[in-house]
Amino acid sequence: MGVDLDALVAESRFKKRKVTLDVYNGSSPCSISREIQTFLPTLQASDYFTEPCLTELAMRELMNPGHCQRVQNFTVGRYGYGKVKFFGETDVRWLDLNQIIKFKRHEIVVYEDETTKPVIGKGLNKAAEVTLLLQITSMKDQVTEKLRVSAERQGAKFISFDSNKKEWKFTVQHFSRFGLSDDEEEDIAMGDAGSDSDVQEPIPMNDSDGSDPHLLSHSLPSHLGLDPVRMKEMQMVMFPYEEDEDEELNESFSHHKQHIRSPIHHPSTKITRKTPLALLEYNPGSFGSTPNGSILLTQQKKPLPLTITKVQGFKMEVKETPVTKNYSRNIVDAALFMGKSFGIAWGPNGLLLHCNSSTINLQKAATDNVVRDENNKVREELIDSCFDSPLNFHKEINHETKEVEVDDYKIKIQKLVCDRLSLSHICRSYISIIEKQLEVTGLSPSKRVMLMHQVLVWELIKVLFSSREISSLDPDMEALPLIRRAEFSYWLQESVMHRVQDEISSLNDSNDLQHLFLLLTGRQLDTAVELSASRGDVRLALLLSQAGGSMVNRSDLDHQLNLWKTNGLDFSFIEKDRIKILELLSGNIHEALGDMNIDWKRFLGLLMWYQLPPDSDLISIFQTYHRLLENGRAPYPVPVYIDEGVVENGWTAGNDRFDLAYYLMILHGSEDREFGILKTMFSAFASSHDPLDHHMIWHQRAVLEAVGTFSCDDLHVLDMGFVSQLLSLGHCHWAIYVVLHMSNHEDYPNLQARVIKEILFQYCETWSGQESQREFIEELGVPSAWMHEALAVYHGYYGNSVNALEHYLGCGFWQKAHSTFISLVAHSLFLSGKHSEIWRIATSMEEHKSEIENWDVGAGIYMTFYTLRISLEEDDDAMTEMVSLKKKNDECKEFFSRLKESLAVWDSRLPLDARMVYAKMAEEISDLLVGDPGEGSSIEDKLECFSTIFDSPIPDDILSCHLQSAVSHFALHLTEAAS
Repeated sequence: MGVDLDALVAESRFKKRKVTLDVYNGSSPCSISREIQTFLPTLQASDYFTEPCLTELAMRELMNPGHCQRVQNFTVGRYGYGKVKFFGETDVRWLDLNQIIKFKRHEIVVYEDETTKPVIGKGLNKAAEVTLLLQITSMKDQVTEKLRVSAERQGAKFISFDSNKKEWKFTVQHFSRFGLSDDEEEDIAMGDAGSDSDVQEPIPMNDSDGSDPHLLSHSLPSHLGLDPVRMKEMQMVMFPYEEDEDEELNESFSHHKQHIRSPIHHPSTKITRKTPLALLEYNPGSFGSTPNGSILLTQQKKPLPLTITKVQGFKMEVKETPVTKNYSRNIVDAALFMGKSFGIAWGPNGLLLHCNSSTINLQKAATDNVVRDENNKVREELIDSCFDSPLNFHKEINHETKEVEVDDYKIKIQKLVCDRLSLSHICRSYISIIEKQLEVTGLSPSKRVMLMHQVLVWELIKVLFSSREISSLDPDMEALPLIRRAEFSYWLQESVMHRVQDEISSLNDSNDLQHLFLLLTGRQLDTAVELSASRGDVRLALLLSQAGGSMVNRSDLDHQLNLWKTNGLDFSFIEKDRIKILELLSGNIHEALGDMNIDWKRFLGLLMWYQLPPDSDLISIFQTYHRLLENGRAPYPVPVYIDEGVVENGWTAGNDRFDLAYYLMILHGSEDREFGILKTMFSAFASSHDPLDHHMIWHQRAVLEAVGTFSCDDLHVLDMGFVSQLLSLGHCHWAIYVVLHMSNHEDYPNLQARVIKEILFQYCETWSGQESQREFIEELGVPSAWMHEALAVYHGYYGNSVNALEHYLGCGFWQKAHSTFISLVAHSLFLSGKHSEIWRIATSMEEHKSEIENWDVGAGIYMTFYTLRISLEEDDDAMTEMVSLKKKNDECKEFFSRLKESLAVWDSRLPLDARMVYAKMAEEISDLLVGDPGEGSSIEDKLECFSTIFDSPIPDDILSCHLQSAVSHFALHLTEAAS
């Protein structure tokens, strides 16, 4: 319209008038009271009270309908125990206070039945101030500090402790149960639980059995939520001769009480078994820090610590067998303490809660071990070299993009594209990234071993799968397999060099032949020849110089050894190590090794260097090793962490978990056949002892698939494992990048879209708080509507309705945006004078009003109000005033009708402030309608305007003022008619 609404809206020109309630609306007070009684809260216990009391609530509801929906600082208490005051407005209608709020000795329980507890902020599960009366017989030192610690441990905020009144005050954000444990009571020197104090709960007793209620309240049945008196009676009937044994049990249980940390809080004998809370609401530190190990509710929005690896719960010292010949000595399972529905439970950020027979454990999946140094500290440089740098390089490689349509939106599925000519450059780039990681100080020896293995794997990929450009200077095509064989031989020498040097360093200096044999296992021929010549053994040096060469020389050596054996040569005159060397040079590697244990890479080298012909290609070498492995004549290609001793166990003979290097060799020899071990090959166990570390195996899979070595659409476990790692570090943008590289699978349609949405929703706070991540996600082509939807839900959860509305508009959720605007935002903006903002939001939704239910009685109300107000404020000329007044009266009548319809349609969804805004709009339009009707207006027209106003939803006090004006106009009309 081009009109500045803020400039047209002036301050209210009318004084605030006192609102008088019209109770004469056609209903009698008795009928109103009966209606009110139906939804008043119920409280039957005589020792409980409310502020305001129920009678006062009924009176206020009678005088001010709707008061029970917004009771300010509603308070419930129990005489001698304490009270709880709920902050702000509370809807108390239909509340059964007897079942919801229970005060016990030094504790308060709200919503003991977890299945009936509403979400945080609803009902009585909201912020409140709790006051508990403590029965202290003798004041110990630092009572206030101990109460402060107890409050903070339970997720509450300590306020004060009045030592005179014995009042302990603290605030909570939401409820389960709060108070002191038994050990805390003893530490603060509370009164005897069995005394006749006024605040003690009555314990049902059988006077004839003479049982001590104090002892029974601490017995095993009470810990199981059973009536100890009833159990005592049953025991006397069923086991009349075990009375002494039961006393021993109680004494033993009391003796072990300090070692048993029960998750069930038991301040009184009447205990109800509770359904375990969600893991999100548990305080992980309570298992090890609280005196009794009770799991108390903490603030739900408080993040769980990410560094917890294991926190032990209660432990039970077992000095006897679990089941003795007396049934009264049974030891209770830990899960029984937790509740009948307790089981293994997963929580956020990889938290796992589980139990065994006597211990409750809280563990965290360690997905970030790869970025920790030997002191278990996370290093930023490791995060960069393990995740950021490799992924940045991966992003620089060529990609092909495919647009996929999902629910009217498009996402760009990416796939890495490279050829074997560029594979050498890619492998060298990844190796340089790993070498920078090796330069980080403080790495553990085992981690350095794993990094060196990653370097060797990239080198092997380059050797086995890269190609070179053919030029006139290159040899013919028949020589290329021999070149690849030579490169693999050099890789194998580099891989086993450290093992050879380690074993040589443990030898005596005088044992030259063993030294020579070990050098041969690593094909260090130059060093072996020099050593042999320096010792004067020239003949052996000549043989060593020809090792692995001509097959004729090998055949001659083998023939000579057979002649010696056939002719009965006395081998005692020849060193055994010399015979082993000769056997090796002749190609008899099994005879040469004898009982010697050797790793699989050196065995493969011996097979290639000394037994098979020098012109054999790699495929035949790998197949020969595989046949020997199947026949049990070759060492298993165990993973590097087993081979290098990083992990001492975890592998047994026959296990199909091999080293990644061996899988690459199989892949090289199986290019033209179906390859069925990809899942095992690209699992974390193939390259790391950490089953949750996928940071490098994912890149290796991507590169190998890009160069065409295999094609598989069933490796989503690897993708999701890497995604979990990235999410645990807060790298949501890279996680989405990985998801976009997941392959399509016919059994999982639109898998990428579903995972991306899940990440956006669950980790909204992380990626939205970092502008760089948000921009990166937008660059990836993720629909902005998905991001707006996640942000709308996030802001709505935290009560930021204005931001939630903006994001609902951004994602095109017009119906949700409209309901949020009407029920949560519009009235707040109106009362703040932000009329231009209301107009902007309403006009942005107007184009889609056909998709919005109840538009005319929703946002359309505000647009009509502003348009009508501007129309009424315009100055009409005298000739059209009569017509203008009639027209304006009709427009106002239609507007008031829509206002009342809107109040009926939205009903309870409209808060009190919104109803106040409707009243203000009606008041302002009414004032403008009859403010200056003009000289040409007839008295009938003016009275008709008043009739319209009387049918509008304006407060009664304003209505009475207009009624006085109408009476004055009517009296004037009568006077004029009489004259």
